Amino acid sequence: MSSLSDRLAAVRGDDDAAHDHPAPAPQPEPRRSLLPQHDRIEELKARVHGELVTELGPHLYDADMDQDELDGRVRTVLAAVLAAQDRPLSSSDRTRVTQEISDDILGYGPIEPFLRDPAVSEVMVNGPASVWVERGGRLEPVDAHFTDEAHLRRTIDKIVSRIGRRVDESSPMVDARLPDGSRVNAVVPPLAVDGSALTIRKFAVEALTVEDLVALGSLTAGAAEFLRACVRGRLNVVVSGGTGAGKTTTLNVLSSFIPGDERIVTIEDAAELQLRQEHVVRLESRPANIEGRGAITIRDLVRNSLRMRPDRIVVGEVRDASALDMLQAMNTGHDGSICTLHSNGPRDTLARLETMVLMAGMDLPVRAIREQVASAVDLIVHQTRFKDGTRRVTHLTEVDRMEGDVITLQDVFVWDGSAGFDADGRALGRLAATGLRPRFVERLTQANVEVDPLVFVPGAGR
Repeated sequence: MSSLSDRLAAVRGDDDAAHDHPAPAPQPEPRRSLLPQHDRIEELKARVHGELVTELGPHLYDADMDQDELDGRVRTVLAAVLAAQDRPLSSSDRTRVTQEISDDILGYGPIEPFLRDPAVSEVMVNGPASVWVERGGRLEPVDAHFTDEAHLRRTIDKIVSRIGRRVDESSPMVDARLPDGSRVNAVVPPLAVDGSALTIRKFAVEALTVEDLVALGSLTAGAAEFLRACVRGRLNVVVSGGTGAGKTTTLNVLSSFIPGDERIVTIEDAAELQLRQEHVVRLESRPANIEGRGAITIRDLVRNSLRMRPDRIVVGEVRDASALDMLQAMNTGHDGSICTLHSNGPRDTLARLETMVLMAGMDLPVRAIREQVASAVDLIVHQTRFKDGTRRVTHLTEVDRMEGDVITLQDVFVWDGSAGFDADGRALGRLAATGLRPRFVERLTQANVEVDPLVFVPGAGR
């Protein structure tokens, strides 16, 4: 029994420990046997990583080098460095070290596998030791971590430096995007107390179509037909909802209804829209540089877009005083504009618009603002992310007119949740017509856009 224990200790590289404690060996603890191996792998990774950087040097940061060429050179040097190690590696350990170092050098370290996974829609890093992902609309922790805070900061710096942004103690928050369009937000100490926080919302390679939304239950066929008519009839539409409710996806779908012979100007903080029309001009805001100068805001871009002869203006998100310029654009002949904003419901959408207009610093009476909103906005499309992770359009609401000091709203379609939930907790409701016919149908008819009257009949099966 004792000799078997000695042989096990020798395999683990613990010869000294075995001779110092010759007493009958207890059952080996898995954690003690695995820990030295884990430390050895981490030590080997650090050494190989350093040699790889020394060997390739500036080639790793050569913007002119083709990505495939860089990938090939990294893997060639990596294989040579691993082969020269004096301590042999098993096949599985060699594969693991190769993949993890390649992810660090060529990708984004421990989170690279999740960025490649099509089932993952969002990656959240809460400090170096805590990584979460969103799969199927639900959050779950994953078995991945960064070596330390410095490792996480190097990954964040790699992301933001590629698009000319920076993040440090003097500028500890940043919005950026990956080359594939995925949206990135990073917050570093001292603002992030428990280590740097990194959030990546992955960019869909293939934008969802209206048929996809109907198949997923986010819309009904009747509601989709109604929205198509509203966009083609040049109504001004506001898409509202909470964070992660799917507003950008719905905005993409609505934009797909715009005829191909119109000039579209899109304005975003981080370019996410995937319009398929040929005549599209994409504008993206810019933060201030290190001296605090050179910032170009959404408001600046909205004002400038009016001089670009747009048929349609599509704003990715209105979150500040740009709301005033957007309303003025809608009220000065730029019909058919579409934008998104955060809110809890259709009525709250109007309240947020009022608040953001007041942020412009104009001393306007509230009634004047509400008259502008009632005149500019025709339809509110409100979207909700349910507890089960599904994202559904819950309101299609007409903005009618002023009655006294209040803007009247009329729900054309509203979410019917009377069916409850299935055994897995998924909502079984659907978007149902209320039976009310919106007043702007006459405007659609004048624009030569017809809407089937059956769309507005409750329970018509559409």
